[in-house]
Amino acid sequence: MLLSRDFVGYMAGEVVKRLVAGQMIETTSAESLTQRVRQTMREELSVEDRLNEEVRQILSQYTDEMRRSGASYQEMYKKVKAQLARERKLTLR
Repeated sequence: MLLSRDFVGYMAGEVVKRLVAGQMIETTSAESLTQRVRQTMREELSVEDRLNEEVRQILSQYTDEMRRSGASYQEMYKKVKAQLARERKLTLR
């Protein structure tokens, strides 16, 4: 995750505060809504981290084959990641 957990928490608080102040949403508990927004933002930001881990696992299974064929780990990493992102319809940064 490129953003710190503290910053994600701050952003969630600001989003809720501005939506309530702009009368775009109504809530009985801004704090509980902030917690839910914070958790959702963290989950969304961790999607790429989980994808990166899965790519590393896939490539570790083909290490010997990649060495024999002379394939670059970085190139294969980019290709596998792009393919998985396309299949899952993910938008990455």
